[in-house]
Amino acid sequence: MLNQALEASVDDVSDAPESMKALFAEFEHTPDWVDPQLVEQGAAVWRRWGYTLGSIGNAGTLDAYTEASLAVPLSLSGGYAGDSALNRYLETSRWWIEVCRPGAALRPGSLGRRISMQVRIMHVSVRRRVADHPEWDAQRWGLPISQAEMMLTLLGGSVGPGLGLYALGYVTSPAEIRAALHFNRYLGHLVGMRSDIFPETIADGIRMLYLFDATRSYDSGAVGAELVESFVPAFAPLPEYRGLQRVRAQMHLHIQAAYARLFMLPANRKRYRLPSPWIGLALLLFRVPLIWSLEIARRLSPAADLAWQRVSVHAWERWLGWSSQRKPAQYRAATPLRR
Repeated sequence: MLNQALEASVDDVSDAPESMKALFAEFEHTPDWVDPQLVEQGAAVWRRWGYTLGSIGNAGTLDAYTEASLAVPLSLSGGYAGDSALNRYLETSRWWIEVCRPGAALRPGSLGRRISMQVRIMHVSVRRRVADHPEWDAQRWGLPISQAEMMLTLLGGSVGPGLGLYALGYVTSPAEIRAALHFNRYLGHLVGMRSDIFPETIADGIRMLYLFDATRSYDSGAVGAELVESFVPAFAPLPEYRGLQRVRAQMHLHIQAAYARLFMLPANRKRYRLPSPWIGLALLLFRVPLIWSLEIARRLSPAADLAWQRVSVHAWERWLGWSSQRKPAQYRAATPLRR
Protein backbone atom coordinates (compact mmCIF):
# COMPACT_ATOMS: atom_id res chain seq x y z
CA MET A 1 0.00 0.00 0.00
CA LEU A 2 2.82 2.41 0.89
CA ASN A 3 4.74 1.64 -2.29
CA GLN A 4 1.60 2.14 -4.36
CA ALA A 5 1.05 5.55 -2.77
CA LEU A 6 4.69 6.51 -3.34
CA GLU A 7 4.69 5.39 -6.96
CA ALA A 8 1.50 7.25 -7.85
CA SER A 9 -0.54 9.09 -5.21
CA VAL A 10 -2.24 8.23 -1.96
CA ASP A 11 -5.50 9.20 -3.69
CA ASP A 12 -5.00 6.22 -6.02
CA VAL A 13 -5.01 3.81 -3.08
CA SER A 14 -8.68 2.97 -2.74
CA ASP A 15 -8.51 1.47 0.74
CA ALA A 16 -5.99 3.93 2.22
CA PRO A 17 -6.87 4.64 5.88
CA GLU A 18 -7.43 8.22 7.02
CA SER A 19 -4.21 8.12 9.04
CA MET A 20 -2.26 7.36 5.88
CA LYS A 21 -3.96 10.17 3.99
CA ALA A 22 -3.14 12.59 6.82
CA LEU A 23 0.48 11.43 6.83
CA PHE A 24 0.88 12.05 3.10
CA ALA A 25 -0.90 15.40 3.35
CA GLU A 26 1.62 16.54 5.97
CA PHE A 27 4.52 15.08 4.00
CA GLU A 28 3.54 16.78 0.74
CA HIS A 29 2.80 20.14 2.37
CA THR A 30 5.65 22.63 2.09
CA PRO A 31 5.81 24.68 5.32
CA ASP A 32 5.68 28.46 5.06
CA TRP A 33 9.20 28.82 6.48
CA VAL A 34 10.82 26.86 3.64
CA ASP A 35 13.06 28.92 1.35
CA PRO A 36 13.63 26.84 -1.83
CA GLN A 37 16.80 28.75 -2.66
CA LEU A 38 18.29 28.04 0.76
CA VAL A 39 17.27 24.38 0.50
CA GLU A 40 19.15 24.08 -2.80
CA GLN A 41 22.17 25.94 -1.43
CA GLY A 42 22.26 23.53 1.51
CA ALA A 43 21.99 20.55 -0.84
CA ALA A 44 24.95 21.95 -2.81
CA VAL A 45 27.00 21.97 0.42
CA TRP A 46 26.28 18.26 0.80
CA ARG A 47 27.25 17.62 -2.81
CA ARG A 48 30.65 19.26 -2.22
CA TRP A 49 31.25 17.24 0.92
CA GLY A 50 30.17 13.98 -0.73
CA TYR A 51 31.62 10.83 0.84
CA THR A 52 33.19 13.01 3.53
CA LEU A 53 29.73 13.90 4.88
CA GLY A 54 28.97 10.29 5.72
CA SER A 55 32.38 9.73 7.23
CA ILE A 56 32.32 12.67 9.63
CA GLY A 57 28.62 12.18 10.34
CA ASN A 58 29.16 8.61 11.42
CA ALA A 59 32.21 9.49 13.50
CA GLY A 60 29.92 11.87 15.39
CA THR A 61 27.31 9.12 15.67
CA LEU A 62 29.88 6.72 17.13
CA ASP A 63 30.71 9.40 19.67
CA ALA A 64 27.04 9.52 20.70
CA TYR A 65 26.79 5.79 21.39
CA THR A 66 27.75 6.42 25.01
CA GLU A 67 24.00 7.02 25.44
CA ALA A 68 21.68 4.03 25.88
CA SER A 69 18.70 6.00 24.52
CA LEU A 70 20.52 6.12 21.18
CA ALA A 71 22.35 2.79 21.31
CA VAL A 72 19.61 0.41 22.47
CA PRO A 73 17.19 0.98 19.53
CA LEU A 74 20.02 0.56 17.03
CA SER A 75 21.30 -2.54 18.79
CA LEU A 76 17.85 -4.12 18.95
CA SER A 77 17.01 -3.31 15.32
CA GLY A 78 20.43 -4.61 14.28
CA GLY A 79 21.10 -2.17 11.46
CA TYR A 80 24.36 -0.85 12.88
CA ALA A 81 25.41 -3.82 14.98
CA GLY A 82 27.59 -6.85 14.48
CA ASP A 83 28.08 -8.29 11.00
CA SER A 84 25.37 -6.03 9.51
CA ALA A 85 26.97 -2.78 10.71
CA LEU A 86 27.74 -1.59 7.20
CA ASN A 87 24.32 -2.31 5.70
CA ARG A 88 22.34 0.50 7.33
CA TYR A 89 25.17 2.93 6.60
CA LEU A 90 24.85 2.04 2.92
CA GLU A 91 21.09 2.64 3.08
CA THR A 92 21.65 6.00 4.76
CA SER A 93 24.26 6.89 2.15
CA ARG A 94 21.74 6.24 -0.61
CA TRP A 95 19.31 8.60 1.10
CA TRP A 96 21.99 11.28 1.50
CA ILE A 97 22.88 11.05 -2.18
CA GLU A 98 19.30 11.13 -3.44
CA VAL A 99 18.02 14.02 -1.29
CA CYS A 100 20.97 16.25 -2.17
CA ARG A 101 20.59 15.92 -5.95
CA PRO A 102 19.66 19.26 -7.54
CA GLY A 103 16.02 20.02 -6.75
CA ALA A 104 15.32 16.53 -5.39
CA ALA A 105 14.33 17.47 -1.83
CA LEU A 106 11.44 19.64 -3.01
CA ARG A 107 10.47 17.82 -6.21
CA PRO A 108 7.32 15.67 -5.79
CA GLY A 109 7.96 12.05 -6.68
CA SER A 110 11.76 12.25 -6.48
CA LEU A 111 13.58 9.17 -5.25
CA GLY A 112 14.98 11.21 -2.36
CA ARG A 113 11.48 12.05 -1.13
CA ARG A 114 10.31 8.47 -1.58
CA ILE A 115 13.19 7.17 0.53
CA SER A 116 12.46 9.88 3.12
CA MET A 117 8.93 8.53 3.54
CA GLN A 118 10.24 4.96 3.77
CA VAL A 119 12.68 6.06 6.47
CA ARG A 120 9.86 7.81 8.31
CA ILE A 121 7.70 4.68 8.27
CA MET A 122 10.67 2.54 9.30
CA HIS A 123 11.25 4.80 12.30
CA VAL A 124 7.61 4.46 13.34
CA SER A 125 7.85 0.67 13.17
CA VAL A 126 11.14 0.48 15.08
CA ARG A 127 9.92 3.02 17.63
CA ARG A 128 6.82 0.97 18.41
CA ARG A 129 8.60 -2.38 18.70
CA VAL A 130 11.51 -1.05 20.76
CA ALA A 131 9.15 0.79 23.12
CA ASP A 132 7.45 -2.57 23.89
CA HIS A 133 10.76 -4.38 24.43
CA PRO A 134 11.80 -5.27 28.01
CA GLU A 135 15.25 -3.69 27.50
CA TRP A 136 13.70 -0.28 26.88
CA ASP A 137 13.34 1.90 29.98
CA ALA A 138 10.69 4.43 29.01
CA GLN A 139 10.86 6.17 32.38
CA ARG A 140 14.53 7.04 31.83
CA TRP A 141 14.66 7.45 28.06
CA GLY A 142 11.19 8.44 26.89
CA LEU A 143 10.37 7.38 23.32
CA PRO A 144 12.87 5.56 21.09
CA ILE A 145 14.18 7.64 18.15
CA SER A 146 13.02 10.79 19.92
CA GLN A 147 12.61 14.23 18.42
CA ALA A 148 15.76 15.42 20.22
CA GLU A 149 17.81 12.53 18.87
CA MET A 150 16.55 13.11 15.32
CA MET A 151 17.55 16.75 15.69
CA LEU A 152 21.01 15.73 16.90
CA THR A 153 21.45 13.51 13.84
CA LEU A 154 20.52 16.35 11.48
CA LEU A 155 22.94 18.72 13.23
CA GLY A 156 25.51 16.11 12.25
CA GLY A 157 24.72 17.02 8.65
CA SER A 158 25.01 20.77 9.06
CA VAL A 159 26.81 22.56 11.90
CA GLY A 160 28.98 19.59 12.87
CA PRO A 161 30.69 19.00 9.51
CA GLY A 162 30.45 22.67 8.53
CA LEU A 163 32.83 23.52 11.36
CA GLY A 164 34.71 20.25 11.77
CA LEU A 165 35.78 19.91 8.15
CA TYR A 166 37.85 23.09 8.30
CA ALA A 167 40.53 20.75 9.69
CA LEU A 168 40.57 18.86 6.38
CA GLY A 169 40.62 21.87 4.06
CA TYR A 170 36.90 22.44 3.47
CA VAL A 171 36.08 26.13 3.87
CA THR A 172 32.30 26.25 4.27
CA SER A 173 31.23 29.85 4.81
CA PRO A 174 28.82 30.87 7.60
CA ALA A 175 26.16 31.56 4.95
CA GLU A 176 26.64 28.06 3.55
CA ILE A 177 26.43 26.48 7.00
CA ARG A 178 23.17 28.37 7.59
CA ALA A 179 21.91 27.02 4.25
CA ALA A 180 22.89 23.51 5.34
CA LEU A 181 20.94 24.07 8.57
CA HIS A 182 17.88 25.12 6.56
CA PHE A 183 18.26 22.11 4.26
CA ASN A 184 18.51 19.74 7.22
CA ARG A 185 15.55 21.38 8.91
CA TYR A 186 13.49 20.60 5.81
CA LEU A 187 14.81 17.04 5.69
CA GLY A 188 13.68 16.75 9.30
CA HIS A 189 10.18 17.79 8.20
CA LEU A 190 10.21 14.98 5.61
CA VAL A 191 11.28 12.27 8.07
CA GLY A 192 8.97 13.38 10.86
CA MET A 193 10.95 15.80 13.04
CA ARG A 194 9.20 18.86 14.45
CA SER A 195 10.70 21.77 12.54
CA ASP A 196 10.05 24.27 15.34
CA ILE A 197 12.70 22.69 17.59
CA PHE A 198 15.49 22.71 15.02
CA PRO A 199 18.16 25.43 15.41
CA GLU A 200 18.08 28.15 12.76
CA THR A 201 21.44 29.74 13.59
CA ILE A 202 24.97 28.39 13.84
CA ALA A 203 25.24 29.60 17.44
CA ASP A 204 22.08 27.73 18.44
CA GLY A 205 23.32 24.62 16.66
CA ILE A 206 26.58 24.75 18.61
CA ARG A 207 24.67 25.27 21.86
CA MET A 208 22.55 22.18 21.18
CA LEU A 209 25.66 20.08 20.50
CA TYR A 210 27.26 21.28 23.73
CA LEU A 211 24.00 20.65 25.62
CA PHE A 212 23.99 17.05 24.43
CA ASP A 213 27.61 16.60 25.50
CA ALA A 214 27.03 18.21 28.90
CA THR A 215 24.05 15.96 29.68
CA ARG A 216 25.51 12.57 28.73
CA SER A 217 24.59 9.62 30.92
CA TYR A 218 27.31 7.21 29.75
CA ASP A 219 24.88 4.35 30.30
CA SER A 220 25.09 2.33 27.07
CA GLY A 221 27.63 -0.18 28.39
CA ALA A 222 28.24 -3.25 26.21
CA VAL A 223 25.45 -2.25 23.81
CA GLY A 224 27.22 0.97 22.87
CA ALA A 225 30.60 -0.75 22.68
CA GLU A 226 29.26 -3.29 20.20
CA LEU A 227 27.93 -0.55 17.93
CA VAL A 228 31.16 1.46 18.01
CA GLU A 229 33.57 -1.44 17.69
CA SER A 230 31.69 -3.16 14.85
CA PHE A 231 31.29 -0.13 12.56
CA VAL A 232 34.80 0.71 11.34
CA PRO A 233 35.88 -2.98 10.99
CA ALA A 234 32.80 -3.48 8.79
CA PHE A 235 34.75 -1.72 6.02
CA ALA A 236 37.46 -4.41 6.08
CA PRO A 237 38.01 -6.44 2.88
CA LEU A 238 35.82 -9.50 2.53
CA PRO A 239 37.72 -12.82 2.46
CA GLU A 240 37.08 -13.24 -1.26
CA TYR A 241 38.54 -9.83 -2.17
CA ARG A 242 41.78 -9.92 -4.14
CA GLY A 243 44.17 -7.41 -5.70
CA LEU A 244 42.88 -3.87 -6.23
CA GLN A 245 39.51 -4.72 -4.73
CA ARG A 246 41.19 -5.69 -1.48
CA VAL A 247 43.39 -2.56 -1.50
CA ARG A 248 40.31 -0.38 -2.11
CA ALA A 249 38.44 -1.86 0.84
CA GLN A 250 41.50 -1.56 3.07
CA MET A 251 41.84 2.12 2.12
CA HIS A 252 38.23 2.81 3.16
CA LEU A 253 38.84 0.99 6.44
CA HIS A 254 41.85 3.23 7.16
CA ILE A 255 39.92 6.38 6.20
CA GLN A 256 36.97 5.54 8.45
CA ALA A 257 39.36 4.82 11.32
CA ALA A 258 40.94 8.24 10.71
CA TYR A 259 37.61 10.05 10.86
CA ALA A 260 36.80 8.29 14.12
CA ARG A 261 40.17 9.41 15.49
CA LEU A 262 39.62 13.02 14.42
CA PHE A 263 35.96 13.53 15.31
CA MET A 264 35.23 11.38 18.34
CA LEU A 265 35.96 13.09 21.65
CA PRO A 266 39.28 11.70 22.98
CA ALA A 267 37.82 10.56 26.30
CA ASN A 268 35.03 8.69 24.50
CA ARG A 269 37.32 7.20 21.88
CA LYS A 270 39.53 5.67 24.59
CA ARG A 271 36.58 3.61 25.80
CA TYR A 272 36.62 1.44 22.69
CA ARG A 273 38.88 -0.82 20.66
CA LEU A 274 39.22 0.78 17.24
CA PRO A 275 41.52 0.08 14.26
CA SER A 276 44.71 2.11 13.89
CA PRO A 277 43.99 5.49 12.24
CA TRP A 278 47.48 6.54 11.17
CA ILE A 279 47.46 5.45 7.51
CA GLY A 280 44.03 7.01 7.07
CA LEU A 281 45.15 10.24 8.71
CA ALA A 282 48.07 10.44 6.31
CA LEU A 283 45.70 9.97 3.35
CA LEU A 284 43.34 12.70 4.61
CA LEU A 285 46.16 15.16 5.27
CA PHE A 286 47.75 14.41 1.89
CA ARG A 287 44.65 15.63 0.07
CA VAL A 288 44.19 18.86 2.09
CA PRO A 289 46.05 20.99 -0.52
CA LEU A 290 43.74 19.60 -3.21
CA ILE A 291 40.65 20.59 -1.20
CA TRP A 292 42.09 24.08 -0.67
CA SER A 293 42.64 24.37 -4.43
CA LEU A 294 39.04 23.34 -5.10
CA GLU A 295 37.75 25.83 -2.52
CA ILE A 296 39.68 28.64 -4.25
CA ALA A 297 38.55 27.51 -7.71
CA ARG A 298 34.87 27.38 -6.81
CA ARG A 299 34.98 30.93 -5.51
CA LEU A 300 36.52 32.11 -8.76
CA SER A 301 34.32 30.11 -11.13
CA PRO A 302 30.71 28.86 -10.72
CA ALA A 303 31.50 26.27 -13.39
CA ALA A 304 34.34 24.91 -11.24
CA ASP A 305 31.93 24.69 -8.29
CA LEU A 306 29.36 22.73 -10.32
CA ALA A 307 32.09 20.44 -11.63
CA TRP A 308 33.30 19.76 -8.08
CA GLN A 309 29.76 18.91 -6.98
CA ARG A 310 29.24 16.53 -9.90
CA VAL A 311 32.57 14.76 -9.44
CA SER A 312 32.10 14.49 -5.68
CA VAL A 313 28.62 12.95 -5.93
CA HIS A 314 29.75 10.65 -8.75
CA ALA A 315 32.65 9.35 -6.64
CA TRP A 316 30.32 8.94 -3.66
CA GLU A 317 27.82 7.02 -5.74
CA ARG A 318 30.53 4.88 -7.34
CA TRP A 319 31.74 3.87 -3.87
CA LEU A 320 28.14 3.12 -2.83
CA GLY A 321 27.51 0.96 -5.88
CA TRP A 322 30.70 -1.01 -5.25
CA SER A 323 29.99 -1.44 -1.53
CA SER A 324 26.32 -2.32 -2.06
CA GLN A 325 27.28 -5.52 -3.84
CA ARG A 326 27.37 -6.89 -0.32
CA LYS A 327 23.71 -6.05 0.26
CA PRO A 328 21.32 -3.64 -1.50
CA ALA A 329 19.33 -0.93 0.32
CA GLN A 330 15.91 -2.14 1.50
CA TYR A 331 14.46 0.28 4.14
CA ARG A 332 12.29 -2.45 5.62
CA ALA A 333 9.79 -1.33 8.24
CA ALA A 334 8.97 -4.78 9.63
CA THR A 335 12.40 -6.34 10.15
CA PRO A 336 12.34 -8.41 13.38
CA LEU A 337 14.37 -7.18 16.34
CA ARG A 338 17.62 -9.03 17.00
CA ARG A 339 16.58 -10.21 20.44
